[in-house]
Amino acid sequence: MIPFLELKSAYQEQKSEIDAAIAAVLESGWFILGPQVEAFEAEFAASLGVKYCVGVGNGLDALHLGLLALGVGPGDEVIVPSNTYIATWLAVTYTGATPVPVEPVAATYNLDPARIEAAITPRTKVILPVHLYGQAADIDPIMEIARRHNLRVLDDAAQAQGARYKEQYVGSLCDITAWSFYPGKNLGAYGDAGAITTNDAELADRVRVLRNYGSRVKYINEVVGFNSRLDEMQAAILRVKLKKLEEWNARRRTIANLYLENLQGLDLVLPEVPDNTEPTWHLFVVRHRQRDDLQKYLTQNGVGTLIHYPIPPHMQEAYKSLGIIEGSLPISENIHREVLSLPMYPQLTDSQVREVTTTLRRYRPTKR
Repeated sequence: MIPFLELKSAYQEQKSEIDAAIAAVLESGWFILGPQVEAFEAEFAASLGVKYCVGVGNGLDALHLGLLALGVGPGDEVIVPSNTYIATWLAVTYTGATPVPVEPVAATYNLDPARIEAAITPRTKVILPVHLYGQAADIDPIMEIARRHNLRVLDDAAQAQGARYKEQYVGSLCDITAWSFYPGKNLGAYGDAGAITTNDAELADRVRVLRNYGSRVKYINEVVGFNSRLDEMQAAILRVKLKKLEEWNARRRTIANLYLENLQGLDLVLPEVPDNTEPTWHLFVVRHRQRDDLQKYLTQNGVGTLIHYPIPPHMQEAYKSLGIIEGSLPISENIHREVLSLPMYPQLTDSQVREVTTTLRRYRPTKR
């Protein structure tokens, strides 16, 4: 079996360093908002060329607190991609605002800048693009639209650690960026973890206060805050793994190129990469009209896959109240019916990639 994702081998690569980092935290007796968090925040910010990083509990909290720092609240609207994981929408809902979906560019799966202005109303406060699957969204026109309409931009970079757009790292492009370090991410902790990055000192300060019960000084609470703090153990692990991020992303690019070279000519929609972006290949996503049949065949032949994502947010029961009927967002709906993610992680071998592609080349659709 070739698994879709396997995390143990990554731990084995850095076992001695990670074990030592964990032991050092245990020996220190300091577990919340201590020197490991401060060091990781500084190191991650420096790696992106951005001024500030603030660690939080997870990626959803990073989105939520980022929106609150931008002043989003009840009655506001936030423009979101129709094609994304539901967490992007949930963060908007948590603030009391309304998510307003905009369709993607079908070729890149990311928010289509050409469709944004039609969705702007007097209640729009923020545009929230997602760098889906590790490929940077087209940020320059999004920022131009935002500035013209006096809006702010928060980008969701949960899948894009190390991605570049026009030679700049994602995380330094917008007003504020939200990160997830869920274990399966390119830079993953060994539990939930997240952060925001920004060049705006005021936004960074707001998130620091919000993450810690609305408090700067112990027992003095300035605002109604939350308990969402990156803990010392996860920060120490992330510091070790950050050293490997560029190497592991380079390996992902090699794997992606092998897939692209060996899957040409098949009845698959392969990923497209714009000239001005360098993706991190968090996921390698193909599309097929008989996706479920293809996935069943691959499973039967020892290839693990996942679907990112089977149901678009507007068709989830959780968002039934928005009244967005099926067929209203056809590009996203079609994407969700067809996408399939192939095995992708740095420890995947060339021979395993070739086995996946050989298996795909043998596939013959079941007659309907």
